[in-house]
Amino acid sequence: MTEPLPVLPPDRVAAARTVSLDDATLDGARAIVDDVRRRGTAALRECALRYDQLAPSSRLVLDRDALLRARDELPAADLAVLERTAARIRAFALAQRQCLTALDVAVAGGRAGHEIRAVERAGCYAPGGRYPLPSSVLMTAVTARAAGVDSVWVASPRPTAVTLAAAAVAGADAVVACGGAHAIAALAYGAGAVPACDVVVGPGNRWVTAAKKLVAGDVGIDMLAGPSELVVLADATADPATIAADLLAQAEHDVDARPVLIAVAAEQLVRDVQRELTAQLTGLPTAATARDALHGGAATVVPDLAAGIALCDRLAPEHLQVMTRDAARLRDRFAHYGGLFLGARSAEVFGDYGVGPNHVLPTGGVGRHSGGLSVLTFLRVRTWLELASVPAGLRDDAVRLAELEGLAGHAAAARRR
Repeated sequence: MTEPLPVLPPDRVAAARTVSLDDATLDGARAIVDDVRRRGTAALRECALRYDQLAPSSRLVLDRDALLRARDELPAADLAVLERTAARIRAFALAQRQCLTALDVAVAGGRAGHEIRAVERAGCYAPGGRYPLPSSVLMTAVTARAAGVDSVWVASPRPTAVTLAAAAVAGADAVVACGGAHAIAALAYGAGAVPACDVVVGPGNRWVTAAKKLVAGDVGIDMLAGPSELVVLADATADPATIAADLLAQAEHDVDARPVLIAVAAEQLVRDVQRELTAQLTGLPTAATARDALHGGAATVVPDLAAGIALCDRLAPEHLQVMTRDAARLRDRFAHYGGLFLGARSAEVFGDYGVGPNHVLPTGGVGRHSGGLSVLTFLRVRTWLELASVPAGLRDDAVRLAELEGLAGHAAAARRR
């Protein structure tokens, strides 16, 4: 019987895919983005009817009152889950925000510094094509509000009642009932009642990623993200059944998700995890998707912990789950990842569902240069300068630098001080 998870040598596992977009997707997304930018609401509605199965009589924009009605009609127990999750996300985001303070420092002739201010308007994308993801609504919109954003808009295709209720709990102003490249274009450039946003964030499929790449620069974006990734670094002390459950939790996201097991000097662990995967796939409602994703993943054995850590750093995975002896002591030894989960109890699914840190994380090796969504995504550092006097040395240096660059006007302006 074929093993659920291909067993590969470490070098082949290290050849992980990066976030890449094929030309056809980019060209298709460009046509959609340009159309929405040019024709606004008419193009947005046409795309929503075509791609999102929006009924002709349905509202494209659901305002705050509609969100509040959905919240009030949600079963009390479900609403309580949303509110508790939002509170945990908010508490962590506010703690992050409080770490960031204004600066006021003496400089030659006066003072300089910076202030930290949120953008005015944020657009938050929440996927909804395969599964409704109210958790992504909370992760993006709650964090934007915690950063101090004045206006928060959510876009999600075919939003369910729980998605709308999550938007209400998160403090969103409205929900745009569409997805894909057309939703990103509307958030970036505006479309009728949908205002142009300063920052557009959130996970999505390749059309969403392509559109974010196209609008980046005109607006801020959080990152270009691909399919979900989980790397489990484990030794012989880890529980095979728990590892299998965690791999399946990521594999069920999408057939392109990438679950990886790196076993430290533990070939038997790989065999035991394979047996558990086979057993746990039986009866799993999402087994078809998970099985395909597992086939695109990998299991590998490394000779020691140092080799395992090095391989993890080469992969720079979205989620890195460490299930080794004394896992907490390894925290500072990893250089590249989106989110780090230390120890058997620190399941990645708790990160997905709002224990605190954000679940919108870099994939495809992007963690080597970018972090996940946080309050920082919605903030700007703005510097200021106030000189009461101009020391001769400062003025002379500015003049000479201007002359070296051939900018006579700069030199003249400096001399006047």
